[in-house]
Amino acid sequence: MTLHAAVAGRPTPDGSPTPSGRRYLMCRPTYFAVEYAINPWMDPTGDVDPALAVRQWETLRQVYRDLGHTVEEIEPVPGLPDMVFAANGATVVDGRALAVQFRDPQRADEAPAYAHWLDRAGFEVHEAKHVNEGEGDILPVGDLLLAGTGFRTSHAAHAHLQEVFGRPVVTLRLVDPRFYHLDTALCVLDDRTVAYLPAAFSPGSQAVLRRLFPDAVLATESDARVLGLNAVSDGRHVVLPAQATGLSAALRDRGYDTIGVDMSELRKAGGGPKCCTLVLRDRPSEREREATK
Repeated sequence: MTLHAAVAGRPTPDGSPTPSGRRYLMCRPTYFAVEYAINPWMDPTGDVDPALAVRQWETLRQVYRDLGHTVEEIEPVPGLPDMVFAANGATVVDGRALAVQFRDPQRADEAPAYAHWLDRAGFEVHEAKHVNEGEGDILPVGDLLLAGTGFRTSHAAHAHLQEVFGRPVVTLRLVDPRFYHLDTALCVLDDRTVAYLPAAFSPGSQAVLRRLFPDAVLATESDARVLGLNAVSDGRHVVLPAQATGLSAALRDRGYDTIGVDMSELRKAGGGPKCCTLVLRDRPSEREREATK
């Protein structure tokens, strides 16, 4: 199985990656709080500064805009403190959206809110048949869908993914509860490669990743502990937590431009830049389809 070299992320003649314009969906953390614990990062007894969370989120949104990306917003809903983590709201590929079914009841009402927004925005929305937490566990790379399991998204959801999107699905098993979603342990850099923390995956999944991405950037434990892999790449610019200095240097060595943002307040709920960002992938144009052949 090979990955096609799509326009997005294809190297320039000097070998450096090229960016592509993206369309993102975000949700302002108006009601952000840590009121329950559904992952190891969350401590309901700790202090949370909602105003700081909003400022950090606004900085992230401005970074995307400064890079030329389109940012759309979904209205936050009172009583849903984790709705800021838009990546968990759906998976959107080729103009189709697979709605989510959360494992934990505290987040259940986020699912219809995101599905309704996507339907009104013109996406073809498919109902979830099994527990899946959107781009938290489902990450497109080239023609493939990398699909995490082990803590949140069920393995049964992977077969449904393939039916909805018509793309090969690669199952990756997560084994460290700190990295409970795939997007906390792996970042898609472009259509050909990724960065990831090997120890977050089962031995078999590590072998699959080595085979698929022999030139992957391997993250360190220290960078993963600050959710450095919860990053967003447009093929050249990688927006990642400012504290992930080692990963940032490794990415620059590979020709990527890195932009560090402080998401420390949102990290108290287990989130970073990627958690706050759902990629809205429209149907490819005829020109784009021809370019990938």
